[in-house]
Formats: sequence, C-alpha cells, structure tokens
Amino acid sequence: MSATAQAPAADRPAASTALANLRILDLTRVRAGPTCCRIFADFGADVIKVEAPDGVDPNESMSGARDGYDMLNLHRNKRSLSLNLKRKEGLELFLKLVETADVVVENYRPDVKARLGIDYPALKARNPRIILASISGFGQDGPYARRAGFDQIAQGMGGLMWVTGLPGQGPVRAGAAVADSTAGLYAATGILVALRERDVSGEGQWVQTSLLQAQIALCDFQAARYLVDGVVPEQSGNDHPYSTPMGVIATADGFINLAVGGDGQWRDLCRAIQRSDLAEHPDYATQPQRLAHRAQVWALLAPIFAADTSANWLQRLEEVGVPAGPIYRMDEVFEDPQVKHLGLARSVTHPRLGEVTLVGQPIGLSRTPPAVVAPLSDKGADGDAILAEIGLDAGRIAALRAEGIL
Repeated sequence: MSATAQAPAADRPAASTALANLRILDLTRVRAGPTCCRIFADFGADVIKVEAPDGVDPNESMSGARDGYDMLNLHRNKRSLSLNLKRKEGLELFLKLVETADVVVENYRPDVKARLGIDYPALKARNPRIILASISGFGQDGPYARRAGFDQIAQGMGGLMWVTGLPGQGPVRAGAAVADSTAGLYAATGILVALRERDVSGEGQWVQTSLLQAQIALCDFQAARYLVDGVVPEQSGNDHPYSTPMGVIATADGFINLAVGGDGQWRDLCRAIQRSDLAEHPDYATQPQRLAHRAQVWALLAPIFAADTSANWLQRLEEVGVPAGPIYRMDEVFEDPQVKHLGLARSVTHPRLGEVTLVGQPIGLSRTPPAVVAPLSDKGADGDAILAEIGLDAGRIAALRAEGIL
C-alpha cells in the first residue's frame, strides 16, 4: 500500500489476510475486469468498486441485474462507491483515491481513459507507485484499438471457434466466456508481477492485456502447431487432436470421457475390455498407428462400451489405471464428492436474498486461503466510509450527493 493509503474500514470483514495491504480501485464491468478484481477481493485486498451514479452510464445494463447471479458472483467482497467521473469534482475525488491506492483496473475502450483524464500519465502524476491495469478487446493501440470487444468476437478472431465443434459443423463458440475469463486471469498475473517489481524499483507501471491476446494464448498448443509446424488445426469434435482413443464414448446409460494418453494406457484399456488381442495389433499398438486408424479404434470400442453402464465402466477403468471420467450437467458437478471436498461452492449471506452460494476461487494457500465473506454492496453503499478515509466530512459528502457527483 502506498505511504498515504488508509487501512480498510474496521467493520469490513477480511476475505483473507494474503493481500490485505493492497487497495484496488475497480472501474470494470461485464466480465474480464471483474474476474481480475475478484481474485484480489477474495484474497483480502480492499477492492473499491467505483460505479457511475444511476443514469450516467448509458450501458450500465450490460452487467445485468445487481441481485442477479452474475453480478453477485463477480463482485463479492468489494466495497461500492458511486462517483461521476465526467464531473470535475468526481474526477478530483477519484484522483485523490488514486493517491491512496496500489492498483487501478479498467476495461474501457482505450480512448476513454484519456478523455476522462485517468490514463496512466495522469494517474502516475498523482501517485508514481500506482499500477494501472487495462483490459481491452484488441489492445491499447493498433488498427482495432477502438473497436468494442466481446468474448464471442475474441473466440472467433483468436481461432477457438474453428477448432471447436464437430468436423464440418461450422464454427462453434465455447459454452463459457473463456476469452473474458482468461483475460481477467492474465491481467491479475500482470498486476502481481508489477507489484513484485515495484518492491524493487519503487515505481508502478502500466499493465495491458486484451481479449484477443488472451484467447490466442489460451489456444496454446493449437496455435503452436500452426506457428511451428505450419499445420492449421481443424475441428475434431470430442476427439483429442492427436491422441486416440481420447474423447467421448456412449455407454448403456449415457456418456463418459475416455482418455488413453499413451501406449501403456492402451494396453491397460485392452485388459479392461478383455481384448488383449488389440494390445499389440499392428494397426493400434502405438499412438501414431491408432491415430491413423482412429475411426476403426472407435468403431471397435463403441459396442463394447454400449454394453455396460457409465458407473461400471468408470470403476473398471479406474481399477486398471486408465483415465476416464463422467460428463456432468452443472447440477451434477456440485454433487460430486470430490467437488464438495474441494469446496468450490461458497455461501454468503445477502441482506435481501438470504444465503447465496457462489463459485469460490480454485486456488488453495496453506496459511492465507481465499474466502467469500461479503455479497455485492448496494451501489454507493460504502461511499461515506470510503470518502471519510480520504478526509471528507459528512457535510461535504452530503453536498456532493446533492450535486449528483455521488
């Protein structure tokens, strides 16, 4: 925390002690930016969600209902300050908060920061230690910089939609906002790197990522196949691009994922299905041979797996060490005993909704684990306390509220 920073309010429960010395100013909305800030909030940072007063932001509805599942899940553990940055008084209050902060996170279109007067040079002038994290659709400069970006657009431009789906089906989007979420994770990684570097240099810096960059990076080995080998990956449905048999197979009562990743596992599978003759068959004994005869491999396995239930197959495969797993709908996910053991479902008490269960952080720390302890505040609910921490008295706060600044 910068030298002039104030400690979080005493009555605010700490989500964790891991990052309790940090203050994050969260200007983000929709998904990528809130995903980034949620990490810091769950690890105990004082995350202040800075929001425009009602009627100021014409796109406020993009984030959904305030008491809706998405807002509750993305913005827990944060304090809320309503502030009109388009007014000179509101901008000055924000810059005064910047003096007390460690990080500002925003996901405006790149030109908006300069127009509002909160670009990196402006923030640095008020606090040389400040770290600005900017998440955009396509990057902070370049020919597409000012385009509006959404997850599905990045999925298409980043190559994901042409490696997803069945061969010949046409482009298919992933069933989750993978570009948004990944951009948020990369932004958080960049912030943590900048914070560590600041311990040495004493200076902040500008962290940048985009949905497009994150989506290309997420494609990883598929992108590397093209860059290194010149191979343009195609859709392969539920089959792994080069490991066979690794994909979905029907059973007597549903489907399971079967994942044979090496020749030893192939021999183990042959033992489990009581077809030892296939283990050293010249068409199937090695991975390249199985890939060359992929259709035949699946055709051989299909009637065998269709003769027994998913549960029985999973048990038999586990006994011989062949990786396999059930394919759940979301209700089944949270009933799985391992998921319950990992504690991914976290409950918090909401003043209107009562107990609400949200998705916890998928990270464990032995001494300072994350926690979900507070629901999303009503807009501006923490404003009086936050502004008092930077020296405003009750009269001044009331006057700013009457003027429409708060």
